Amino acid sequence: MRGKNALSIMGAVAAVLAFGVLVQAAQAAEKQQRPNIVWILAEDICPDLGCYGVNALKTPNLDKLAGGGIRYAKAFTAAPVCSTSRSAMMTGMHQNAIGANQHRTSNKRPLPGDVTPFPLLLQKAGYHTGLMYSKKLDLNFQHSSKGLFPDGDWSKAGDRPFCVQITFGNTHRSWHHYPHNPVDPAKVIVPPYYPDTPLVRRDIANGLEEIQKLDASVGGVLSRLEAEGLVQNTLVIFIGDHGRCQVRGKQFLYDSGTHVPLILRWPGHIEPGSVSDELVSAIDVTATVLAAAGVGVPEWMHGRDLLDPQTPKRQYVFTARDKMDNTHDAMRACRDKQYKYILNLMPERAYCQLNEYKEKQYPLLALLNVMHIKGELNEVQDRFMQPKKPPEELYDVVADPFETKNLAAVPAHAAELRRMRKVLDEWRKSIGDKGVTEEFRKGGWPSTYPTRSLDQWEAKLAEWTRKLLGSAGGPPPAKHKAGKKKHKRVE
Repeated sequence: MRGKNALSIMGAVAAVLAFGVLVQAAQAAEKQQRPNIVWILAEDICPDLGCYGVNALKTPNLDKLAGGGIRYAKAFTAAPVCSTSRSAMMTGMHQNAIGANQHRTSNKRPLPGDVTPFPLLLQKAGYHTGLMYSKKLDLNFQHSSKGLFPDGDWSKAGDRPFCVQITFGNTHRSWHHYPHNPVDPAKVIVPPYYPDTPLVRRDIANGLEEIQKLDASVGGVLSRLEAEGLVQNTLVIFIGDHGRCQVRGKQFLYDSGTHVPLILRWPGHIEPGSVSDELVSAIDVTATVLAAAGVGVPEWMHGRDLLDPQTPKRQYVFTARDKMDNTHDAMRACRDKQYKYILNLMPERAYCQLNEYKEKQYPLLALLNVMHIKGELNEVQDRFMQPKKPPEELYDVVADPFETKNLAAVPAHAAELRRMRKVLDEWRKSIGDKGVTEEFRKGGWPSTYPTRSLDQWEAKLAEWTRKLLGSAGGPPPAKHKAGKKKHKRVE
């Protein structure tokens, strides 16, 4: 009898041990299945890459990344400036829904309700979360950078899956000329809302040269993943934090301010060489990361999982702009695959009202102001320089990709105007958009326009002309001493 009991006990112990081994094996398999995540953010760029059909520059590393994964042709950020756009991506929520819509918010508030930044959700699931290459977060809500990304380089992850966020900032102003890897100004595309001058072409070329430098930096990250044997189980994301830093780009809701490159690569899960024409919001990347990590997409989140075939496709993407530094303005927009509707909530203010950052950093702003005051711009170019904005704008982005023909007052497009207006109004109500208060309307930097006299703008233009055209394309980037560079907070 005692022998039978002993055997029974031994059998039970063996069963428990076997179960423990199975549990450990299952947990190890689960860890192995959960992907590492490398989220690369490029500052201030539109889809100006070779894989998007731009032939004036060379981006072999990003082209190769797209060839190994999926490229989204219609990806848009929720806002046209860094802090509001990044706040949206950090939470998967539209910035106006979480009180993070005022760029450079000084009195930051906690996130509402259950809204939680995605790195904290990943940490609960056992992920290493870290920042690499740059410490930039730039968020408009109360947070701890160390709390969100405490772990640093992925080499410190140990046996945990990792999620690192990498920001490359050289595509932010100011731009430099790289004589060893130049872009020919004669080959760049000049949008019809700019005059075609040597200064304009040189400035656009310098921006593209910065993208070539960015491409080399991304190549370094991809090479390291390959060298360390991490490619197969790593989801790589490349996206811009908003559109290009040019007049009528950054800070505005045209495609040039919100249309960004988006590339995802995840071997075994994404068909190489895929291209998607579906509408995508940058907040969808947040949802996709959580779903890929096995966390799931929270019910409160606005973002959608891009890799789930059961997820409904977007019929519209929505964007919003509010305060920029101390420039007070407000705009809302919705876009489908053919039409863009913009609601200007402060039409009494000029598009080009005072913004110190732009007046210090944008060569073309000086040129446009001089030519506007002198009456030298054509009708399309001069429209953006007017002292007031139209209350509504409607564009057929298929027939008019540069958004130069406002159809809001054209009777033939009245039905589309009503449809898009209704869609935007319903979206604003759904997210609790508070619009514009009278206090906000009257505040900010002076709205006097033009912001400078002709003499002052001509002096500024002469300065930019000497800088960009007087030294074979402008100054090369400054050489930095080796060592740790302190991250500077920038616009």
